[in-house]
Parts: sequence; structure tokens; C-alpha cells
Amino acid sequence: MLLELRAENYAVIDQAVASFGPGLNLLTGETGAGKSILIDALALLLGGKASSDVVRHGAEKAVLGCVFEGTPGAAAILDANGIDAGAFSDDILLRREIASGGKGRVFINNQPATVAVLRELAPELGLIHTQGETLGSFDQAQQRTLLDRFGGIATDDAAATFTAWRATSERLTELQTSEQDRLRMADLWRFQVREIADAQLVADDEDMQLEAEKRILANSERLYTAARSAQELLYESEGAAETTLTAALKHLEELAKYDAQFIEPAAQLAAAKAAVEDVSAGVRDFAERVQASPERLEEIEDRLAALDRLKRKYGATLAEVIGFGEEAARHLTEVEDRDALLAELCAQQDHDAAAYRTAAGELSAARQQAAARLSKQATAEINDLAMTVRFEVQVTPAEEESGWTANGWDRIDCLIATNAGEPLKPLDQIASGGEMSRVLLALKVTVEESFAAGTTHRKGKANSGQHLPTPRMLVFDEIDIGIGGRAAEAVGRKLKTLSRRQQVVCITHLPQIAAFADQHFLIEKADRDGRTRTSIRRMKEDEREHEVARMLSGARLTETSLNHARNLLESSR
Repeated sequence: MLLELRAENYAVIDQAVASFGPGLNLLTGETGAGKSILIDALALLLGGKASSDVVRHGAEKAVLGCVFEGTPGAAAILDANGIDAGAFSDDILLRREIASGGKGRVFINNQPATVAVLRELAPELGLIHTQGETLGSFDQAQQRTLLDRFGGIATDDAAATFTAWRATSERLTELQTSEQDRLRMADLWRFQVREIADAQLVADDEDMQLEAEKRILANSERLYTAARSAQELLYESEGAAETTLTAALKHLEELAKYDAQFIEPAAQLAAAKAAVEDVSAGVRDFAERVQASPERLEEIEDRLAALDRLKRKYGATLAEVIGFGEEAARHLTEVEDRDALLAELCAQQDHDAAAYRTAAGELSAARQQAAARLSKQATAEINDLAMTVRFEVQVTPAEEESGWTANGWDRIDCLIATNAGEPLKPLDQIASGGEMSRVLLALKVTVEESFAAGTTHRKGKANSGQHLPTPRMLVFDEIDIGIGGRAAEAVGRKLKTLSRRQQVVCITHLPQIAAFADQHFLIEKADRDGRTRTSIRRMKEDEREHEVARMLSGARLTETSLNHARNLLESSR
């Protein structure tokens, strides 16, 4: 939902802020007041093409901003583009600056971004229908989404089987590389496996163990001398520590017989004597093990050099070298067992393809049935809006593998004929801007009413655990071109119906439509200090009555027009 829209130094707008609410938000005002300017500003914030011509004369830059409620899909897009939610975890702040010199900047949640990210976000946040274009055009994805929502159709099975089939196909393609490449890689992997195997690595820390042994052998004479000297001082010499401690302990034990205060010191001294004996035995054993062996030292150095060569080629540690060898052996096994593996993958691919065909076929059948119902209901809704058309939703299966997608293999086309005897053609080739908006309105009303009814009584697989997209904010500009009277009232009622399930923003010139607003905004243009300025404000209930009366009778209000306005507002409630 769009929460707020701001514009500063944009076209004839000096500064304007509009806070939108849920339901139906209607914008009215006299012709030329600048109603469409605000919709154009919103279009720029959703990635529309900008021009320096929109900068207000005399200003350095135009600044546009808006706040949308966040959605899981929008959050995923921001995350994929490295944009944090920051302090705006529940909302999305968009800002766009357009300089008079032609350059511009984009910010999302106060972080620098690009227009491309705005365009990526647009389909998730809102859809704008104007006379000239449809921002986030009514493309294949949107037409398919509408049909699936109408029919309560989930694509989970098709997506899962498609993912499995594509993964198997990619692995099969990888294995079916050219014979020359296969043989060359096999020779390389075979050499690598043999080189690592010939090294006979005994442990992934063998190099560290050898380094420790090398240090001992390289300093064997110094270590032997130090160990022997320590052992003599501790145990063997005439004034050895053990001898001195033994004598002192005897004296303390004698004292302890007569005075209890020497019991603890005697115990401490006994412990020290035991520690000296343990250390003495340890250094004696170490001295006995130390051997000056130039042959073993040379052997260790050669082994370490060999291990270093392996680490330079296959990994920073012996653990990585061992892992590299195992991976190369796996690749070699796949190559050597290529025929058997190919047969296995081909069988798996056939199995995955059959599963996908089943899921896509069931999905296509469900869409065919839903399309027939939607065509009938939407035609009636469209013809309520001052149009006489034939409308059809066409589902065309593309069963060849080139047409497979995670959403099934169907192409969905909304076709229309606006004149009797004319063939059905795609909407964008036939419908004008106003007609396109009315067709979309009728379609959306049909879909949302069906979805609302389906959530209460529809049962079955499609309704259990389905992942159907939440409706976005919709904007309609000039939807009332060429209609009036009862048709205008029908458009107003359909907008009101649609706004019960999603936010709608609409510009209208007709009082029959304006009467249905949940939030009614007045666009005004005035000359102040020699400059034309456009402003927007939300009207109170009594102000709405006067605005609807103005739309009925023009600038000169009469009691008749005021009474008619009251009646319109009352009936709309």
C-alpha cells in the first residue's frame, strides 16, 4: 500500500505532500490543475524515464519521494541488490532527485540505488494505468497471475518438478561435453590423483609432526646437553635439588612431630620433592631419546619439501590436498563410468520430464477451465462500463521443452474485440488508454470477487498451501474518458468493490465516481507571487459535498447541485 507521496520543485508543484489510506483514494480538481502530474511523479518513483524538463523553473533539482508498505517480495528484491531495511523494516522509502542539468540520483531506504532497482520493485509495489502507457505493462506474467488468482490455482508442483528436471538436464549437458575435452580432463585428473596417492599422506597434520621432529634433530646436541645438565642439577650431582629437598624434608618432619604448624609445610615440601623427581625422570628419558641422526634429518627435509610441493599445487593445508584428491577421483570416476552415468542421468531426466508434464498438464487443464469462467464473467463486467465487447482469456500450451517454465507451459493472452465482426486481438493492440483501464478494472474486480468467494468455499489441492500473490496498489488515470451517467456509476461501484481488497488510487472528472471515495483529495492550482503553484489536500466531509457539486454544475454552485451532491454521497455509502 502507498502511504505517502511527496513532490518538491516538480513541474508546477512547489511543495506537495499527500498521505494515502486503504481503500479508494480519489483525486479531483479542475481541468489543468495538475492531477496527472502527481501520477507522473509516482511513475518516476517506480522507475519511469525522467527528463530535466520536469524540474520547476528556477530550481536546481526536483525531489520526489514516497513510502510503501513492505512486502516479502520487495524485501527479497532489496536483499538481492544489497539494500538493507535498516530502521524501515516494515516500510520502503523511495526517493528520486532529478537535476536541472539532466543528472539524477536514486535512494531506497536512504541508501544509494539505481533506476533499475526501482523498475525491479515496481511490479511488487504497484501498477499504474494511464492514457499513454501502463507502467509495469499488463504482460504475460501479470495475465497469468490474474488467471491463477481467479481460479485459486497454485503452481507449486509444476515449480518443484521443473526445478528437478532442469537440474538433471544441466548435469547431463555438463557430462555430454566434447570427447576431446573429456579425454584431456581425464588425463589431468588421473595425474593429480596418482600424484597425491603416491605421496602416501598418513595424516592431515603430518607436516606439523615432521616440523616438530625436525626442530629436535637439527638441535640434538644442544638439547642433549641441556637435558643432561638439568637432570644432574635436579637429581645426580652432589648438591642436587632432590638431595637438598630430602634433607630439608627430614628436618620438617621432625619439627612436625612436636609442632602442628609444620605439618602443612612438610606436605608442601614432599610435593615439591615428588615434582622434582618427575621432572628429573622426564628430562633423563628425553636425553636418552635424543639422537644426532643426519640421515633422519635429511629424510624429514626431503619429505617436507615434497609435502610443500603438493600444498602449492592443491591446497594450503594437507587436509585441502587430501580433499582435492578425493574430488579429482570423483570426477575421474564419472568420466571413466561415463556411459553408465549417462544412462542413469538419461533415465532420471525422462522421469523428471514425465513428472513435469503431468504437473504442467494438470495446471494447464485447470487454467483452461478457469479461463472459460473468467472470460464469461469479465465480459459481463466490462460491458457494464459503457463498452460493448467480446472478451476472451486464451490459454495456449507450449508443450515443447523450450516453453517449459516453473509456472507451467501455458501462454496466457487476454483478447478483446471492441467492434462487432472484428476478430479478437491482444488488449494492447485494440484498447485505448481509457478502455484499457476499464478492462483492467473489470478484470481485477472479477478476479478479486472470485478469490474472496473462493477463500470461504473452494476446496481441494489448489486451495491448500497455495502461494497466490497479494494484490498490489493500483492507479487508474483517465478511467472515465467517454462515459457518464449509469456507466460512470458502474465504474465507481467497481472501483469501490476492488478497493475492499487492495488500495486503489484514481483520477476522475465524474462526480458519480468521486462520490465513492474513502479518501478524497483536491488538486488546486493558484497564482501566488507571480508563480503558478499546484497543491494537494485531503478534503473533509463537508468539503467533499461542495467539490462533488462543482463537478456537477461547474464553478457556480446552486442549491440543486448541492442537493444532487448530497444524494450522490449518501447513495454511495
